Amino acid sequence: MILRLDLSGEVPIYQQIRDRIVEEIASGGLRAGSPLPSTRQLALDLGINFHTVNKAYDLLRREGLLVVNRKSGAVVRRGPADGPPAPPFTTDWESRLRTLLAEAVAQGLDDASVTDACRHVLTTFTHPNDPRQGETTQP
Repeated sequence: MILRLDLSGEVPIYQQIRDRIVEEIASGGLRAGSPLPSTRQLALDLGINFHTVNKAYDLLRREGLLVVNRKSGAVVRRGPADGPPAPPFTTDWESRLRTLLAEAVAQGLDDASVTDACRHVLTTFTHPNDPRQGETTQP
């Protein structure tokens, strides 16, 4: 698994790790049952403290996307085909979406631009009920 992180950016490293793993799950690069590197191995590969990776994995575990145990390590628990999570696994994605939309409005983007950007980004992720799933487009 290759994660692209901005180690000098404003977004905390653990959040970047969490976000890249979520993106990999959404795009189909990581499926339910896929193993992830151990916290120590990923930290070593990225040149960061293993507690940072542990914090990202713990966040994903609390969101219901990973299962972590000593024997099998970190494994992807669910993917897009599994549907919305059942309680107690809930996420705050709507509040984060609200903040992102507020940023777009504050920057002067109109509704059509925001909607077009959302549609464009959504096309990069796996949609389990999409009949076009698995098709490739020619340039």
